[in-house]
Amino acid sequence: MEVLSFYVGVIGNIISVLMFLSPVETFWQIIKRQSTEEFESLPYICTLLNSSLWTYYGILKPGELLVATVNGFGIIVETIYVILFLIYAPKRSRAKIAILVGILDVGFLAAAVLVTRLALQEEARIDAIGFLGAVLNFMMYSSPLAAMRTVVRSKSVEYMPFFLSFFLFLNGGTWAFYALLVRDYLLLAPNGCGFLLGAAQLVLYLIYRKANPRKNISADTLEQGSQHEHLISSSSLSRENNEE
Repeated sequence: MEVLSFYVGVIGNIISVLMFLSPVETFWQIIKRQSTEEFESLPYICTLLNSSLWTYYGILKPGELLVATVNGFGIIVETIYVILFLIYAPKRSRAKIAILVGILDVGFLAAAVLVTRLALQEEARIDAIGFLGAVLNFMMYSSPLAAMRTVVRSKSVEYMPFFLSFFLFLNGGTWAFYALLVRDYLLLAPNGCGFLLGAAQLVLYLIYRKANPRKNISADTLEQGSQHEHLISSSSLSRENNEE
């Protein structure tokens, strides 16, 4: 069982890296068009925060270098995505993006580091950072709901990229299976959610990929259903090492 869980964890690591890279095609289009169009920056800002928390977690906990390395890679990728939003977003949106980055990726992260270092002992500090990351994972795994609603209303999958949905499905399923193997039900909850939502997105993609989109959908609706990137369940990486 330990050997099986180890290999499932390795596969999960590979899929996590692919998930970080899955929006590359979207951002290439943004660069070519020099516009972010209706794509939303918040998921990438939150993913940057999540990667930062798990990198800190991996640094804090002995033997968790893999966690720090994978999420350190995520920090680099997500920072590039956020910078591209700051460059190519409409002028009226850039201030909003900058404020969100300052509040979440700088302010909240700094507060989490300072509070846990000053108020908590070593084990409690590690658990607190891990808990914050797990909660954020769960919240971000729920983010496709708005995109799914827009697909149904607009009959268009334009703002729900296939590969993002596909890797959400794979990532959630792999780590949910891993969680079952090691009987980690806290880990199972957000990844099971991600697996089910990824499956639902793939079903919608199959239904609407050749449908004629509605032309009169409002900009507000598109904004609600813009692309969402999902967090990597890095907590599963640390659980893997504990099982070894």
